[in-house]
Amino acid sequence: MTDTLQSKNTCELILALDIEDREDALALLAKAGPELKWAKIGLQMFTKYGPDYVRQIADLGKNVFLDLKLHDIPNTVAKAIESVGQLPIQMLTIHTCGGKEMMEWAIKAQQSVNPELQLLGVTVLTSMDQTSLDLLGIQQTPADRVAHLASLAKDAGMTGLVCSTHEVKTIREAHGDHFKLITPGVRPAGSAAGDQKRIMTPAQAREVGSNYIVVGRPIYGAEDPAAAVAAINAELKG
Repeated sequence: MTDTLQSKNTCELILALDIEDREDALALLAKAGPELKWAKIGLQMFTKYGPDYVRQIADLGKNVFLDLKLHDIPNTVAKAIESVGQLPIQMLTIHTCGGKEMMEWAIKAQQSVNPELQLLGVTVLTSMDQTSLDLLGIQQTPADRVAHLASLAKDAGMTGLVCSTHEVKTIREAHGDHFKLITPGVRPAGSAAGDQKRIMTPAQAREVGSNYIVVGRPIYGAEDPAAAVAAINAELKG
């Protein structure tokens, strides 16, 4: 297994396993090859296949990023973390908009069940733009909203965030290297944007200060997933 936290100025690839069939996902991991160190399991696949699926991915030697985006009252989130924190996972997401108290309870639960687990606070989803926030009655730009939630997360004791690549620079300027930053919405040059509205290339994400990038379709939709992984890793290394 690789180290969960990366050293300064490095950026690593995480494959989003947003695939409906478990066997297809496992086959993809085999095709992606040993250069791929991280796999992200989202809510859909975790709901469908449960903890055993997480263990299967971990047994393949991959670091697991469990992306559940927990958001509930503080006690419920804490109890959920006490449960999933016993699984072989290295990262777990919660929603920062759940509030400071929820994040504080989450951290206490994480520390009690798995001190090595990296909790990540989700800020503004990459599928959301200014219109999306306006419709929710949030009178902030996406960048201002992310900055506000990042400060709230820091006050609560969080040390990792999920955000758009376009907000990385602002967070770095405000908080330095306090946070490990994980950025979805990354597409190699020439790839379709899909449902992501705020995107960058892998090289751009590394340059602005991302520690990890999350990529899905450009890998699992490629004719040669291992070649796609190798190309992205080469881009991340500069």
